Amino acid sequence: MLLLASLSLVSCKQKQGDKIKVGFSQAMTTDDWRKQMNSSIKIEASLQPDVELKISDANNNIEKQIDDIERFISNKVDVIIVSPIQSKPLTAVVEKSIKAGIPVLVVDRKIDGEKYTAYLGADNIEIGRIAGRYIVSHSKGSGKIIEITGAIGSSPAYERSLGFGQIINENKRIKIENTIHGDWEGESVKEPLKAILLSNPKIEYIFAHNDRMALSAWETAKTVGLEKKIKFIGVDGLNTVNGGIELVKTGVLDGTILYPTGGNEALKLALKMYNKEPIAKNNILNTIVIDKNNAEIIENQMDKVDQQQAVIDSQQGAIKVQEKEYASQNNLVRLLSFFLVIILSLTIYSIYSTISISRKKKQLERINQTVIDQNNEIQEMAQIAQKSNEAKLNFFTGLSHEFKTPITLIMSYVESLIENEKIKGTTLVDEVKLIHKNSNRLLRLINQLLDFRKIEEQKFTLRASNTKIYEFTSDVMTNFKGEAARRNIDFQLSCKNKNLELFIDRGLMDKVYFNLLSNAFKFTPDNGKINISIVENQDNTVKISFKDSGIGIPENELSNVFNPFFRASNNNKNSSGIGLHLSKEFVLLHHGTIELKSKQGSEFVITLLKGTSHLQPSEMINKAENLDVTPNLISDNLDIETELNVVNVVSESEKHTLLIIEDNIDLVTFLKTKLSNEYVVHTSDGSDAIEKAMAIVPDIIICDINLVDKDGYEISKELKKDLRSSHIPIIILTAQSDKESTLKGLQSGVDQYLTKPFSLSILKQSISGLLFNREKLRYYYTNNIYRIEPESKFGNQEQSFITKMNDIIKMNVENPKFSVEDLADKLGVSRVQLYRKVKAIIGINISDHINNVKLEKAAELLKSNNMNISEIAYSLGFSSPNYFSTAFKNKFGISPKEYKSSN
Repeated sequence: MLLLASLSLVSCKQKQGDKIKVGFSQAMTTDDWRKQMNSSIKIEASLQPDVELKISDANNNIEKQIDDIERFISNKVDVIIVSPIQSKPLTAVVEKSIKAGIPVLVVDRKIDGEKYTAYLGADNIEIGRIAGRYIVSHSKGSGKIIEITGAIGSSPAYERSLGFGQIINENKRIKIENTIHGDWEGESVKEPLKAILLSNPKIEYIFAHNDRMALSAWETAKTVGLEKKIKFIGVDGLNTVNGGIELVKTGVLDGTILYPTGGNEALKLALKMYNKEPIAKNNILNTIVIDKNNAEIIENQMDKVDQQQAVIDSQQGAIKVQEKEYASQNNLVRLLSFFLVIILSLTIYSIYSTISISRKKKQLERINQTVIDQNNEIQEMAQIAQKSNEAKLNFFTGLSHEFKTPITLIMSYVESLIENEKIKGTTLVDEVKLIHKNSNRLLRLINQLLDFRKIEEQKFTLRASNTKIYEFTSDVMTNFKGEAARRNIDFQLSCKNKNLELFIDRGLMDKVYFNLLSNAFKFTPDNGKINISIVENQDNTVKISFKDSGIGIPENELSNVFNPFFRASNNNKNSSGIGLHLSKEFVLLHHGTIELKSKQGSEFVITLLKGTSHLQPSEMINKAENLDVTPNLISDNLDIETELNVVNVVSESEKHTLLIIEDNIDLVTFLKTKLSNEYVVHTSDGSDAIEKAMAIVPDIIICDINLVDKDGYEISKELKKDLRSSHIPIIILTAQSDKESTLKGLQSGVDQYLTKPFSLSILKQSISGLLFNREKLRYYYTNNIYRIEPESKFGNQEQSFITKMNDIIKMNVENPKFSVEDLADKLGVSRVQLYRKVKAIIGINISDHINNVKLEKAAELLKSNNMNISEIAYSLGFSSPNYFSTAFKNKFGISPKEYKSSN
């Protein structure tokens, strides 16, 4: 029994001597970080019975940290874990450890160079990018940002700033106004930040590299009254008093980026290094954004982890007590062999404790995995919600586009009824005009819905031009003067400087004016007042005020007026609830502001900057683009531009052919009815559009975009690429009016892009204009048929086609067997398609064209005087000299004999 006790004691000592020595040089700058890191690495060490962990705290002193690492090297520890205070000063001592054969794991911050075994930490560049993406996706205000960095020379500060700048610089609307270099502590932020906020209060976001500096920034903003107007983003996300999670929950911070310490991962990685297992050079810890949506969930999860850690700590304490008991019992065994039974019992108890600890460890790992799974589920649910929302918005936008086709039919037929002589002077014309007015109102509402979608996707680009604001305002007021007169509303405009100029996007500002004036007329009673005033201020701004004597808005609801889909409690009229929201967004695009006052009516005040210093070059154009005609939503005195209903009687042979590619049967019927008097109309629903175009070879094509088989872009591209149909002008007629769709249409080769609802007179004029241009092109070819320049001079496929055709004819001009079929075969087209294409381009049939080329050749031969007239006639394939002489005289005005004599 004594021998057994001695062997057991030797075995314990040997096991104790074989422990893996791990030295950890700690340099965390705050108590919270230090406690969290030390706690997680100690718990992991306690779960590894063969690990002896030594923690040395440098307390933010770089010289002490170097001495600590030197001591670890001299003590010949097995692995060193280093959390650097600064990168460069530690490079040499880490290299010394590597040369001594001791692997080094660098955590949290890197050192200069690559002479370390592995790195573990969060991706600080990605943390910066996450913060940038969060701000870009949530920014709705000025887009001005202040960045507060960590200490200069610190790799996290450099990398976070680098990643943040990459995202911000990609978005032209967002800008970093100022950068403050802090030292990771809050006091370093206050004075410089206060000076910046006093000089530039229109800051939307402040991004600080840790939560302490973010909290200090909030406190500084509070001293100047801006804490509610600025949003604050931090980094760390600690679950402590005044930690990131608490600050997000209390509304101090808008969000914080979780920065994991990775203590348990660090020890696991160090053991893999000791065992020479394959590991990655760079090991990155995952992170997430904590905001008001998930702060409470993350806090609960961390609390559960902390509770489990506390349980493990208590169990570890109990184990240490048990180990002391075990040691005392071991001493008794050496003295008293009869206590062997007790020793065996304690051994069994020790084994049980080890199993219990292992079970607790597995339980903790399961809890940790549950936390990770919950995080993944939250992210998946967020992605599903985002995709669902995107699908709804896409359906909403597509449906709005689809509304435009039936509105086109309604408005077009109504215009035809108004132009009809049979109903003029009757009461029916007023009812028809009412239909037209409300169709216009419906169109404007649909356009507002589409504008709302574009605003949500940030697809609007400002196109400002120099505009006399008085004239612009007066022009818009014209649309409402009829309504004002009918209801006896005093409608006035006041402006001291009628030559005042502002840079505005006339299309967007027109929508702002219409929304504000429509609301004013909607809520102002008869005999009321609506005034617009334009006032220049000393601070280089202009205020445009829209004041009415209407019902006003309750004071407690003023802050919600510009929210989408908001309706005031005293509003009993029909309203979409997005007009004022769009107006605010359009004014913000101009870098201006809009505010509401409501006392004895409502007053909306728009503030715009004079000059161009606030605009980017891409936001300006040299002169204003023509505005689309704005439908009159208010005036009962509806004026419609009518065209003379003159029916031109044209014979079928003289009519141009027109192919309509459209799958809406009602619209096809309408267009066919309106255009059949002037054109031979063919139709296709899109399924056979290419085949029908090749078979008919029409003079002009009208094509929709959304079709059953191929879309209008594909059809246009194929027709323009094919030599048989490349000369046919194509008009796109669609409900898709955004810039991207228009640009895509022009890139596919179409000649004109018209949007629904359309004016029939504009469509007819577009068709006539394109056919007129085709006639001018035909005139050019006809009069220059033998002097055609290379296609690079004129720039289209028809040029190349005529040149190639003439070359083939000239090569075979003396071949009497050469026929039209031979020419079509060499050009790769059918005889019918060749006839139609040549007729369309030069206005004569192919046989006459071949004869003209032969006659030109005959003139050259007559000039050379080497052959007589009969020889020339037969050599060029003419049936007889008499027929040749007649044809020659018809072309040149003199006989071949006279031509030969004169030359």
